[in-house]
Amino acid sequence: PLTRAKEIPHMTKTTADIMVDALVENGVDTVFGIPGAHTYEPSDALARRSNDIRFIHTRHEQGAAYMAYGYAKSTGRPGVFTVVPGPGVLNAGAALCTAYGGNAPVMCLTGNIMSHLIGQGRGQLHELPDQLATLKGLTKHADRIDHPGQAADKMATAFTEMLSGRQRPVAVEVPWDVFGQKGVAPQQGPAPRRHISPDPDAIARAAQMIAAAQNPMIMVGGGALDAAAEVLALARQIGAPVASHRSGKGIVPDDDPQAMNLIASYDYFRDCDLLIGIGSRLELQFMRWQWRPAGLKVIRIDIDPTEMVRLKPDLGIVGDAAEVSAALSVALDGHPAPDRTAEFQDIKARARTASEQVQPQMDYLDAIRGALPRDGFFVEEVSQMGFAARFGFPVYSPRQYVTCAYQDNLGFGYNTALGVKIANPDKVVVSVSGDGGFMFGMQEMATAMQHGIGVIAVVFNNNAYGNVRRDQMTVFDGRLLGSDLSNPDFV
Repeated sequence: PLTRAKEIPHMTKTTADIMVDALVENGVDTVFGIPGAHTYEPSDALARRSNDIRFIHTRHEQGAAYMAYGYAKSTGRPGVFTVVPGPGVLNAGAALCTAYGGNAPVMCLTGNIMSHLIGQGRGQLHELPDQLATLKGLTKHADRIDHPGQAADKMATAFTEMLSGRQRPVAVEVPWDVFGQKGVAPQQGPAPRRHISPDPDAIARAAQMIAAAQNPMIMVGGGALDAAAEVLALARQIGAPVASHRSGKGIVPDDDPQAMNLIASYDYFRDCDLLIGIGSRLELQFMRWQWRPAGLKVIRIDIDPTEMVRLKPDLGIVGDAAEVSAALSVALDGHPAPDRTAEFQDIKARARTASEQVQPQMDYLDAIRGALPRDGFFVEEVSQMGFAARFGFPVYSPRQYVTCAYQDNLGFGYNTALGVKIANPDKVVVSVSGDGGFMFGMQEMATAMQHGIGVIAVVFNNNAYGNVRRDQMTVFDGRLLGSDLSNPDFV
């Protein structure tokens, strides 16, 4: 063995180079970030692989992380960003929260202080008391690479965790001195993904429940983004409308007879006897509407088994949305579904009449929808326009409506839209913000100019944190505090 080992040449590489190899092998073509002292080695590794990976440098770590989120959310592919430790990680924290809430495959690559000083409390540059613990609290998976010999395996594990099951952000940190250490570079390939096969008995029971239902409804969320064809086929087969709130918008095109926005589905839900949640937390039905029809049965289809504990259904099926939906269609082959197109159209017409009373937001949204190509992207924001868009802006394909999910964090929109455009350079991307939210990240206009990122930014300026001001006026007897704004000339 010793003689043979001498005969086989081994390539040595730095930890940083092995990590960049892992990015390339897993299909990463873009990294967002800001170089800094702790991350000089990975920055140089990226510079030497510029033919494989482009680097988009930003004006704030939060901007880099949001752009990675926009890239991931609009494509389903990994969105990767790199920042310095300590304040860099904390600045990116809001976007990691968004990626966690929005089920987006985002990877944070960061440094740390020198390996022998971690945990010593010596007050080193960018030191946090326990950065890894902080990252673990913001992500699905976080780990530290302490030696180049760990780099390939730990990067593979991070990709597997990020992309398997319920996709969520991950983080990998490396001590300052370890980035440049050299070790044997193993052969790498795409990281494996875990697969969960659905229970065939549960499929059979679900088919029986669906066949017995008179007024079924399908509710889709972000977990069904890659199951559009299968969901629509099932919906047509059983004569059920498909409802969505934010993350599920466009899975069934809003102009399809089976689609219902949240206002129309609220109307239909009064007589619903079977709710089929596919990749959805069922936020509308269980957290917002806060009432349910008598005798309602619930089937949940979700890749995350903990969802069945959080909101216990009558029947839970753990598995991939597309695979389970297709299996249900097979099990229901021959099921006679009535043509309810006229009934659904009537419900949707009443919903449209109701939504038109929300003014001036609906007129603005109609104008934007009329100008935006059918395959364009709309990035919402925490604003009155964004809230109205959730029911009032039609979407025709999955991922074309980009939301911040349940985090609802002000200021995510414009930065996220830049990441969407980077990932979809041939599509039109529009970002709709209020003046308050836009100014959280307007410095990234410089990034847009430098890298030629052609996002259309529409800013609705009422010189206020408008929702806060309205609540202070109506709930707190007009006592205003911190809600009026003085703005620059945005145009």
